[in-house]
Amino acid sequence: MARTRNVVSTSTPAGHTGFMGPEHTARAVIGDNYPQSDPFILLMDDWLDKKDTTPVGGPHPHAGFETVTLLLEGEIGDGARRMQRGDFQLMTAGSGIIHTETIDRIARVRFLQLWVNLPKKDRWVLPRVQDLPLEHVPTSHENGVAIRLYSGTLAGLVSPVKNYAPIIIADISLEAGVTTTLQLPANFNTLLYVLQGSFEAGQNEKILRQDQLGWLDLTAADELSDLPVTAGNQGARFILYAGKPTGESIIAHGPFIGDTSADINRLFQDYRQGKLQHIATVPETQRIAL
Repeated sequence: MARTRNVVSTSTPAGHTGFMGPEHTARAVIGDNYPQSDPFILLMDDWLDKKDTTPVGGPHPHAGFETVTLLLEGEIGDGARRMQRGDFQLMTAGSGIIHTETIDRIARVRFLQLWVNLPKKDRWVLPRVQDLPLEHVPTSHENGVAIRLYSGTLAGLVSPVKNYAPIIIADISLEAGVTTTLQLPANFNTLLYVLQGSFEAGQNEKILRQDQLGWLDLTAADELSDLPVTAGNQGARFILYAGKPTGESIIAHGPFIGDTSADINRLFQDYRQGKLQHIATVPETQRIAL
C-alpha cells in the first residue's frame, strides 16, 4: 500500500518591485533555504505590465545550474525563440552561458522561473536549451482533471524533456469539487503553488488557496506515494514541482552556482574576460526544439 503524503508547511509569498522597474512585480516563491528546497534553488513568479516600448531586461550570465521557464501569460523572446502562453523552456547553463531576456513592447506577461541544481558530476556540462511549445506538451483531461506535463512522468504521461536531475513539473487544473490522487516518488521534494482557486491536499487535508505555496513531507524511501487532492467550490489550478534532492551543498553568488568559492571567482573572471558564449551560439545539437 502506497504511503500518503501530507502538506507540512505553507506560506504566501509577498510581491515586491522587480529589477525591471515599477511595472514589474516579483514574488520569490522559494529561495532562502536550499537544504530544505533541494534540488530547487529559486522559484520566482514574475508579473510585468509594460505600458511602453522602452527595453527592459537584457543579456546576463548563468553557470552551474538549470533555469526552467513556464510562461503563464503573454509573449517573451523574439523570432524562433519567441515563447507564448503555455510554452516551456529548460536551459542548462552548465559550464557557463550568456542569455538575453529583453522585453521592448507593450505587454502583459507572467512567467514562473525555477533554478534547478545540477548534480555535482554534471555541474560543468555543455550548455543546452530545450524548448517545448504548448502544442507538444503531453496532456490529459479526464474526470474533471486536466494535466499538462512539462517534465518527468506523471499520471501515465511522459515528457520529452531531458533532465540531468530527475524532476516533475506539471500544470494541474481541477473542476469544482473534483477529487484525484497523484502518484509521486516518495523521495522527491515536492511543492504545490496555487495559481487559481483552492483545494485540499494530503492525508491531513490541508487547504491551499490562490498564491499560496505548500510543501509535502519527504522520506528516503525509493517508492511511489499518493497525494490526494480535492478542489474547492471554485475549482483549482496549481503548478506541481517535484525533484529528487541531490544531497550536495552548493555555493551561490549572483547568477552563478558552484561547489567552492574558487568556482564562483573563476566564473566571474571568465564573464569579465568575455569567455562565456551566448546560448544562441551553442551547437545545433544543444538547441533542441521538442
